[in-house]
Amino acid sequence: MNVKRAKVLGYCVGVKRAVEAAEQALQSHECESETPAEKKIYTLGPLIHNPVVLEKLGNQGLKILNAQHLDDVTPPSIVIIRAHGTTPHVMQELSSKGAEVIDATCPRVHLSQKRAREWSGKGYTIVIAGDRNHGEVTSISAFSSMPVTVIENAQEAECIDLPNQAVLIAQTTFSPIEFEKISGILRKKNPDIEVFNSICSATMERQEALAEFAGQVDGILVIGGRNSANTRRLYESAKRICEQAALIENAEEIPEAFFSLKNVGITAGASTPDDTIDEVEQRLQTASNLHQR
Repeated sequence: MNVKRAKVLGYCVGVKRAVEAAEQALQSHECESETPAEKKIYTLGPLIHNPVVLEKLGNQGLKILNAQHLDDVTPPSIVIIRAHGTTPHVMQELSSKGAEVIDATCPRVHLSQKRAREWSGKGYTIVIAGDRNHGEVTSISAFSSMPVTVIENAQEAECIDLPNQAVLIAQTTFSPIEFEKISGILRKKNPDIEVFNSICSATMERQEALAEFAGQVDGILVIGGRNSANTRRLYESAKRICEQAALIENAEEIPEAFFSLKNVGITAGASTPDDTIDEVEQRLQTASNLHQR
């Protein structure tokens, strides 16, 4: 079997930064011999959309904190803000409870939050192209001083009434194709709309690298959490490129049919660590050799 890795796959800069922040906090806690036993290390919501990584960090002592249950936080707890960011209200609550806050919000998300605050302050309506229930969309919306409109697809864009003063911001992991459709529709409704294509280059780079598999492989494995937006979109693209495509979270989930293929392409979402990718490739090669005997 010939296993081909996409040229760009796995952790993006923002996710890597958040995971490293959590690992460093856990290591520092272990080294502090005089640290009170009650000290806890939290991440506000799941750190990333990858169950493999979450389980590993959980086994090391990282706890997931629900933004609706901040009363669980007591000094001297540490709370890590994930790459999606959070709301100003939550940040204030954590500070008032004496928690040490480690802000691992992706710099691109910080920029979108800043734009939402500044443009809404000028009286502009903020429109976000993204998944309505996504943590990043929630955090950006909270920085607007005016009501925010969230659009998930072109059909919704066709239906909204757009004011004269409006700004369009994209969720960093939103589909580039869908964003172009949405922005095109909104520009027709309002040629003066301010458009910020804030989609992370990592998202587009992974899509472009995946597209290179067209006509080159017999099957494509997309590795990552099933609740990861960018991983799901990679899988949707993979299905358009190759009839034999599968979304898996770890090596144990590789479909049996892949072991008899000659050329297999593998890609991975922005929340997928290198060791998981390595394990998938190794299992493909090992199982393929056994299958051919």
